Amino acid sequence: MTPSLEPLLNPRSIALIGASDNAGRIGGMPLDLLSRFGFGGAVYPVNPKYAEVFGYRCYAQVEDLPAPPDLAVLAIGARDVTAMLRRCHAVGIPAAVVYAAGFAEEGEAGALLQEELARFCAESGMQVAGPNCMGLANLNTKAFTAFAAIFKTASLQTGTGCVSVLTQSGNVCSALYGLARSRELPVSHFINTGNEANVDFSGYLDYLADDPHTEIVLGYVEQIRDGRRFINACRRFEDQGKVLVVLKAGVTEKGAVAVQSHTSALAGDQRIYDAAFRDLNVIAADDFAQMADIAMLARLRVRTAGVRIGVVTMSGALGAILTDRFIQAGLQLPDLPADVQARLRAGIPAYGMVGNPVDVTGNIVNDPQFVAQVLEALALTPALDTVVINAPGYMLDRMAQPLIDVVKKHPRLFVAIDTGQADSRARLRDAGVAVFDDLGQAVRALGPYLTWQARRRPAVGTGGISCAVPAASRKVALPPLPCDELQARRYLQAFDVPDPDVHLAVSRETAASLAERIGVPVAMKIVSADLAHKTEAGGVVLNVQGADQAAQAYEQIMENCKEHQPDARITGVMISPMQRGVAELLVGATNDAVFGPVLTVALGGVMTEVYRDTAHALLPVTQEQALQLLRSLKAFVLLDGFRGRPKADLQAATKAIVAVGNAFLSGQSELDQIEINPLLVREAGAGVAMLDALLLPQAAEPEQNQSSW
Repeated sequence: MTPSLEPLLNPRSIALIGASDNAGRIGGMPLDLLSRFGFGGAVYPVNPKYAEVFGYRCYAQVEDLPAPPDLAVLAIGARDVTAMLRRCHAVGIPAAVVYAAGFAEEGEAGALLQEELARFCAESGMQVAGPNCMGLANLNTKAFTAFAAIFKTASLQTGTGCVSVLTQSGNVCSALYGLARSRELPVSHFINTGNEANVDFSGYLDYLADDPHTEIVLGYVEQIRDGRRFINACRRFEDQGKVLVVLKAGVTEKGAVAVQSHTSALAGDQRIYDAAFRDLNVIAADDFAQMADIAMLARLRVRTAGVRIGVVTMSGALGAILTDRFIQAGLQLPDLPADVQARLRAGIPAYGMVGNPVDVTGNIVNDPQFVAQVLEALALTPALDTVVINAPGYMLDRMAQPLIDVVKKHPRLFVAIDTGQADSRARLRDAGVAVFDDLGQAVRALGPYLTWQARRRPAVGTGGISCAVPAASRKVALPPLPCDELQARRYLQAFDVPDPDVHLAVSRETAASLAERIGVPVAMKIVSADLAHKTEAGGVVLNVQGADQAAQAYEQIMENCKEHQPDARITGVMISPMQRGVAELLVGATNDAVFGPVLTVALGGVMTEVYRDTAHALLPVTQEQALQLLRSLKAFVLLDGFRGRPKADLQAATKAIVAVGNAFLSGQSELDQIEINPLLVREAGAGVAMLDALLLPQAAEPEQNQSSW
């Protein structure tokens, strides 16, 4: 059982080892904060140089403390840390914060120090934050164990906090805290994880998922170390309606290098992180201000919000700009129903728009009663989820009271973009209206937040594609690995992946006889557990016609493959009719080092690595999720009747994609990878065909382009 993080995040008593009487030093600042803000628990500075520090009695040694505190904060050098942790553990202290740098982020010697620290934590069960961290703070209990000056300069917080800041960088933690307080967001926890030698980001997130004082988490991530725990915590966030906003660093190759040098983290495959965040309904952010703005929206706790936006402006030009920006952000501006348009037209001049966006023109402010009627109509229509009002400050002031009255009666999200400095801002915010300074700020926050809201709803309108959770528990015995393609095909067939008619030739005579019997052009491929790259080995010949060509192709394939790899085990040559279809896909599954089983869908064939048009998802997936993956590909147009081509059989394709995922989950303990490349997708109603299949055991080193064609 994992020890509780309660002593770290909600300590009732705190010792600071390496205490200082200087509020500007890391050994003094936390003591100054604890005294300044009135922490109610016991505080024990430890340093033989002082008798008293910031009004607290100071002790010479940790062994001199009158009682073991919940938490020890170590403001000492890296080389002394583990020895001090042993002393703390010996007197009964269950948790510690380690400020010191000089661990894994500083080369081999530092890495050895961190390994020693981690071994001690594993052996003792002590919960340790850091090393190389700024520390923690529980704003609700005033338990400050961080040396962060931002607590002195940010606006003073009153009331109970509900926003937790969780980052793998101390400076980012301070920046996010400052931005949150500038928006008057009440903060519960300030958590900088540092090098995560013991407690990692996922561990803290796990705690916050159950923390009654955390409704929103603003997170900064360089690497997730415990993917399974992260997934479980995110699912609990989703179940409880909590909001997780994360900025992931290391998106670019250069950024990934910077991350590694910063905290010794490995950035991971960004495409997999993106897929995981989408599947787990984590809001992925681009910058810190955007994160704080999203938290401001989430703090409103509006019951009805979503991607269908109604826009109200006093300018047709601004309406057009907002329409473009919201649609580019993935949101929708549906036309208003005819009855709503008629109601609006009663007070809007002919030159004003009523369809959406709604251009009420400047005349609107002359009739406060009609302002209320417009807002009421937009609050009630089932065509909208969210209403955005763009107005200069003085006009927003004139609309403020009708807007407040409507918001009090209806749970729909209303947002104001104040292009001036309206005097009514505070009143509007208190009433539950989100107020932004400009349209760019509003769009950047509303796009991801409203998408998060929409994803919380059950999927609708799936066009006949099943939304049921797949039966990933089906178990089928794997063939001995590594296996040849025929064995891989039989395994996948057991999960209902369609396989065309295939035959095995073990001689030129058999090849000739089979080709003659099939009677149409055939494809011939080497069957070998040792030759994953058949094309490179010269082991593939296509469009073979007749007995003579088949006999010659057989001999050529065998000769090529024996020359390419003399010791390769060869079962024979597979012969199957040439297939025709609408498009070719790659469908594969593998074990991601962070998140576990992951599905990949891409444009198939030999050009997969060239186009790099891929989509990913955590396993298992439903048919609806499989369809969304296909739709996210740039190549989806090839499946959707591009330029008069027949539409592809998406129903069959999504079934096959789900089946590949289930096949991987069944053999996950032994498999490193499953790949079908290509999966031929025929026109609607004609199904799909597995043209090549590959199973790789976990012991195999993954290579670039494992496609077997």
